[in-house]
Amino acid sequence: MTDKPSKSEQPPFSDVEEPFFDENQPGTPPADDPLNQALMEPAQWKEVSLRTAAELDNYRKRMPREMQDSARFANAGLLESLLPILDNFDYGLTAAKAESEKSNIYVGLSMVLKQVHDFLRDQGVEEVSIAGAFDPNVHEAVTQQPSADVPEGSIIYQTRKGYRLRDRLLRPASVVLSSGPQKAAR
Repeated sequence: MTDKPSKSEQPPFSDVEEPFFDENQPGTPPADDPLNQALMEPAQWKEVSLRTAAELDNYRKRMPREMQDSARFANAGLLESLLPILDNFDYGLTAAKAESEKSNIYVGLSMVLKQVHDFLRDQGVEEVSIAGAFDPNVHEAVTQQPSADVPEGSIIYQTRKGYRLRDRLLRPASVVLSSGPQKAAR
C-alpha cells in the first residue's frame, strides 16, 4: 500500500502552485506588466491610507497640546523684554533707598515695584531662587571669588535676578560662585 492518496481523492488543482511574483526570478512578469501593476496598486494605496490615518491621529493629539502651550506662553517674549526694565527699576529703588527710606520717591517707587511684581506673579512669572546649590539649568555663573564662609561651588551672591514663566526659564539668575577659601601665596 502507498501513503499517497489516489488521483481521485485529491482536491482538484491541488498540484498547481500559487502564483508568486518575484522580479528577480526568471519567468516573473516584469514590473511594467499591467497585470502586475494592477495587483500591486491596491496594496500601495492601502499603505498610503494607513500612514495618512496615523499622521492625522498624531496631528489631532498634538494640536490641543500645542494650542495650550501657545496660550500659556504667548506673552513670554513681552515678559522677557520687561525684565531689563525691571532690573533698572530695582537699581533706581536701591539708589532712592540709599538717600532715605522715608523719602516720597522711595515710597512711590516701592509701591510701583510691588504692583509690577504682583502683575508678573499673576502672569505666572516667578523669580529663580538662589538658595541652595548652584544649578546650571537655572543659574549662570559669571565669576568665582574666594570665600572662607561659603563652600566651593556654592552661590555667594546674585548679580542679576533670574525669572521663569511657569515651568520655562525666561532668564537664568546671574550668580557669583565661591572658589573656596583663599589659597596662600607662595
